Amino acid sequence: MLSVIIPTEGVEQTAVATLAALVPGAAAGIIKEVLLIDGTRNGVIERVADVAGCRFIGFEGSSQGAALAAGALQARSPWLMFLPAGAVLETGWIEETSQFIQSVATSGRDRAAVFRYARSPYADTGFRDMLWAVVRRLVGPLGDQGLLIARDHYDRIGGYPPQARRSEARLLRRLGRSSRIMLRSRIVMVG
Repeated sequence: MLSVIIPTEGVEQTAVATLAALVPGAAAGIIKEVLLIDGTRNGVIERVADVAGCRFIGFEGSSQGAALAAGALQARSPWLMFLPAGAVLETGWIEETSQFIQSVATSGRDRAAVFRYARSPYADTGFRDMLWAVVRRLVGPLGDQGLLIARDHYDRIGGYPPQARRSEARLLRRLGRSSRIMLRSRIVMVG
């Protein structure tokens, strides 16, 4: 039903944290596959993928957009979930994601969803965090909030531009506010 695409930057700890949060979704049958995308070629993420039973995708390029586009190209499911490494989905995401997918399928309307951003309770709060909170309120969701989208909708809007700077923001802008909803489930960034 769902392919989860996680671009990594060769860092094991953040990738493992995200994978651990996805285990209940795999057990519930909502996740068909998880793709770990890495361009560092240091072998760390390839070993993590092997141990965790994920697919490893190496790619050429240095941009986040290139990693996301490479993952989407290789994904086999009709629904795509893009998560940054270090993203931990809170309890309740499985049911809400399933309900969202069913509602889009029955409505026939193209919709995408992002998760509600939450800071880690263990992170230090600084001026920079307060500034990003204001930016999220004014601009809308950012790339670190994940994205849940049907593959055919993703393809119709052109997907992630591989060479563009801030490709996540560009895709979210192309989706627009009217075809994007914010789920109640929260995403917490660790690491």
